[in-house]
Amino acid sequence: MLEVRDIHTYYGNSYILQGVSLKVDEGSIVGILGRNGVGKTTLISSIMGFTSPRRGQVIFKGTDITNLPSHRIARMGIGLVPQGRRVFKSLNVRENLTVAAMDRGKGWSLSRIYGLFPVLGKRERQKAGRLSGGEQQMLATARGIRNEPDLLLMDEPSEGLAPLMVQELGRTISQLKAEGFSCLLVEQNLALALRVADYICVMSKGTIVYRSTPEELLRNEEVKSQYLGV
Repeated sequence: MLEVRDIHTYYGNSYILQGVSLKVDEGSIVGILGRNGVGKTTLISSIMGFTSPRRGQVIFKGTDITNLPSHRIARMGIGLVPQGRRVFKSLNVRENLTVAAMDRGKGWSLSRIYGLFPVLGKRERQKAGRLSGGEQQMLATARGIRNEPDLLLMDEPSEGLAPLMVQELGRTISQLKAEGFSCLLVEQNLALALRVADYICVMSKGTIVYRSTPEELLRNEEVKSQYLGV
């Protein structure tokens, strides 16, 4: 589905990603863990075309998308749930979901979205800026799904959420996996990532320093302490 091959990404003269490689297989969830400032969001930006790598390749469904503009990448089937939610606060819930809609034959109608997120159906006419933080995260996730992507990139979706909302987010991600979604999940919440991911990559200083199954990471106290502060 997705293959990132030895990408090197800069912001100006700042060398952020220093040779990152990873794969996301179809129907799987890969979790990216790491402390703040290690390059996790830059990885998402590099895949999505916001900040193109200077070296390396991003391959999606067999096509090199490294230097494509982000709107073309989205139309090829990569959806984004950005860090900080970034909903259109002046639009209501329905309008947020309508403006993001893309018909790629997967059948993610509004009624199906509201079946996955019942609270959004109840808040359909409410301005997004008046939703709670948890409801805005649901809306951001639903908006990403309305693009009908083959691969969903999720950047810190649990950030700022209360524990009960994090549990609900985990349920939603698991349900999306059951629907056939592939997902690259950037997270700092170790428990959430371990619960939903099939495979884990740990980042530090712009590189991936550890790869394993969630079960293996759970048993590795050295890696958790050194790179995740657990």
